[in-house]
Amino acid sequence: MGDPGLRRLALGTLLAAYPGPVPPDWAVDLVAEGLAGHTLFGTNVHDPAQLAASTAALRTARPDVLVAIDEEGGDVTRLAHATGSPYPGNAALGAVDDTTLTHRIYAAIGVELAAVGVTVDLAPTVDVNTADDNPVIGTRAFGADPIRVAAHSAAAVTGLQSVGVAACAKHFPGHGATVADSHHELPTVDADAALLRARDLPPFAAVVDAGVQAVMTAHIRVPALTGDGPATFSRAVLVDLLRGEYGFTGTVITDALEMKGAAVAAGGVGPAAVRALAAGADLLCVGAKVDAALVERVVAEIVGAIGDGRLDRARVEQAAGRAAALAAWTRAALPPGSRPPVPPDPGPVPPDRVPPGPDPAEPGRSDSGPVGLGYQAARRAVRVEGGLTGLGRPLVVQVSAAATIAEGRVPWGLGPHLSGVEQVRVVATEADPATVRRLAAGRPIVLVGRHLHRLPGGPALVGALAATHPVTVVEMGWPGRWRPAGVRAFVTTYGASHANGRAAAEALGLTD
Repeated sequence: MGDPGLRRLALGTLLAAYPGPVPPDWAVDLVAEGLAGHTLFGTNVHDPAQLAASTAALRTARPDVLVAIDEEGGDVTRLAHATGSPYPGNAALGAVDDTTLTHRIYAAIGVELAAVGVTVDLAPTVDVNTADDNPVIGTRAFGADPIRVAAHSAAAVTGLQSVGVAACAKHFPGHGATVADSHHELPTVDADAALLRARDLPPFAAVVDAGVQAVMTAHIRVPALTGDGPATFSRAVLVDLLRGEYGFTGTVITDALEMKGAAVAAGGVGPAAVRALAAGADLLCVGAKVDAALVERVVAEIVGAIGDGRLDRARVEQAAGRAAALAAWTRAALPPGSRPPVPPDPGPVPPDRVPPGPDPAEPGRSDSGPVGLGYQAARRAVRVEGGLTGLGRPLVVQVSAAATIAEGRVPWGLGPHLSGVEQVRVVATEADPATVRRLAAGRPIVLVGRHLHRLPGGPALVGALAATHPVTVVEMGWPGRWRPAGVRAFVTTYGASHANGRAAAEALGLTD
């Protein structure tokens, strides 16, 4: 049997995960044995009462267990994965450009997280989305301007942390200039240090100044800094740049080590864990598909690396200490029962807010109070180029779009908000424009899509319909610079959340 002290030390650097809405015994037992915590995903979330019971079960094993979640609002939501988020995402907040609003939105998200026992939000995304074809960031970013992104990033961090939920800014040193998805491969950002400091790094400097508790690494290759490996394995990035130059003293959390941008580069999750720790990471997010056996393999790899000299024990003790310090902050930030309420936004709140789970009357998830703030914000973000007169009762055509792993399969579009309006769904590469025109039967067409400019067959479908028919395009992804010729109007929502969909339907006059 190995050294139990080393095993507990290694466990103290890991964020695991478990399947289903109820933590299995092994997930709870590992917490008692020293596991730093668990990351929650959509499969773990059924409704608020269930989720609160799950996190309470984890805390019975150890009161300071870290419970993390990717709740960005907008397109990346776990709490509302069944319906879509009641909050607009970062791109919409950046379009509104009201940092007070961004602070309030993130405080409202934090209140919901705290109510169900989540202590760390793996948000906000603070990447500067400078690549229109970025397949993994897009609307998750506050925009393409470093100064604007920096201001909103700081506001988001202070909003979350004002209600006692630790923020984790991501993805250092900046994933916004990539045109590949690090879930599937190792993207490259070909930029020198000067360009990174001017374009990608200002938001990270801002969140460090704002007191962010954690920063997440990016599985991206920046040859000028990282050589051939990802930033997650680069001491030059995690220690020299983040801690040395920018003065960060909190916890460095890795992006999921099961992602191919890390696992393939290292030869597996276990070796990736060793390389990340050696580079200066503190808390290792194993991934979503985790079981007890995988955790034990990673622990064994870390313990073995200490034994054979690949890892210095003092470095692992430092990492576990920083993870423990993060847990201590979450317990001390605001004692249970003392979290301040988020002031409700004045004005009407839409009647169709549906919470995740089966019970629309679930306490704390109604349309009253701060939840309505998200719908108000989404309305402010909508931009209309062209005219919306004469739409009447159009045919709404939703163009199918695949979701990224980060987003997961979350409902989107105008469908839940339409009143007396027909909607059809099409695949761009398979849709016959003549058939769509026949279905329209003389009615205007509203074409709804996400990232239409880079969707295979998307621009061609828009062009074919607009050539002979009145077409309005609703872009619910990253709009970029693409504007199709011949359309009557181009409507941008800067996201595809439930709130964004409602705001677009209202702008088009298609709701009750």
